Amino acid sequence: MDLIINGTTHTFQAESDMPLLWVLRDILNLTGTKYGCGKGLCGSCSVLIDGESVRTCTLPVSNVLDRKIITIEGIKNEFEDLQKTWNNINVPQCGFCQPGQIISAAALLKKNSNPSEEEIDDAMSGNLCRCGTYTRIKKAIQITAKIMNNED
Repeated sequence: MDLIINGTTHTFQAESDMPLLWVLRDILNLTGTKYGCGKGLCGSCSVLIDGESVRTCTLPVSNVLDRKIITIEGIKNEFEDLQKTWNNINVPQCGFCQPGQIISAAALLKKNSNPSEEEIDDAMSGNLCRCGTYTRIKKAIQITAKIMNNED
């Protein structure tokens, strides 16, 4: 099988029903995407697929062949301001959920560069944070939106 991940084609062998998460982590050694719940509920395993935030722990790899996949390792090219802001305001505590949080924030900002608080809450509602950094996550998204829109 072939997958285009972070702009690079990866050729590998796997069962067609293997979840994309395990292909990323165990076969391709892209370990930034995390295993959380295994049911697609917590958001830790999120990646961008064709610009949408998608849970990978339950998604068969055969469903994403010929689609553009961006993991946390590849997000810096398009969303450097988001990652810089995330770090500048110290969003992460334990950091476990952060790859999924950043992926979901990137998907939101790609669709809507000026989201309201309600739109941020809606977009981020599927991502759980054990440390409760939700306020800082929202603030990082708001600051990044201002940067994207050249606002002071």
